[in-house]
Amino acid sequence: MGFFLLPFVVIVIIVLWVVGVYNRLIGLRNQTANGWRQIDVQLKRRHDLIPNLVSTVKGVMEFERDTLTQVVEARAKAVSATGPADAARKEGELTQALGRLFALAENYPQLHANENVKMLQEELSSTENKIGFARQFYNDIATKYNISQQTFPANMIAGSFGFTAAELFQIADDADRAVPTVDLSMKK
Repeated sequence: MGFFLLPFVVIVIIVLWVVGVYNRLIGLRNQTANGWRQIDVQLKRRHDLIPNLVSTVKGVMEFERDTLTQVVEARAKAVSATGPADAARKEGELTQALGRLFALAENYPQLHANENVKMLQEELSSTENKIGFARQFYNDIATKYNISQQTFPANMIAGSFGFTAAELFQIADDADRAVPTVDLSMKK
């Protein structure tokens, strides 16, 4: 009797193991999707703040139309991004365009005195921090998900059920990896 029961017990254990691995992969895939949605929310917030900033500085920075146009164009590209890799590249371009805008804004004393510009710059800085934290969370959970589906024996279950690796946010431009130059001299 026990001899006939042993194969049944082994099959039940294997089925429970497969269900456990499958459910773990589903949970990690959903957490990865949630991580991406959190980034998406912060990027939307960023994209919504930029037109307000551009319209606020447009009148004062009348001679800097090229920079304003680059910001608007970079924003439009960033809004149309699909997936983490594309978003990382296009958001990097937007970050560079905003950096140029803020650098030029330093040359306009009337912008420094404008409370709306200060508030928008603070909101954008806060949003940039939130985007950074959301990207870190996403990359952490996506890496955990990728490792879970690539390690043996879970990789057999992942392959059988069509789980695919999640894309990670990466620095697309090597210039972004460069160490920034800091000049603390008081020269102007």
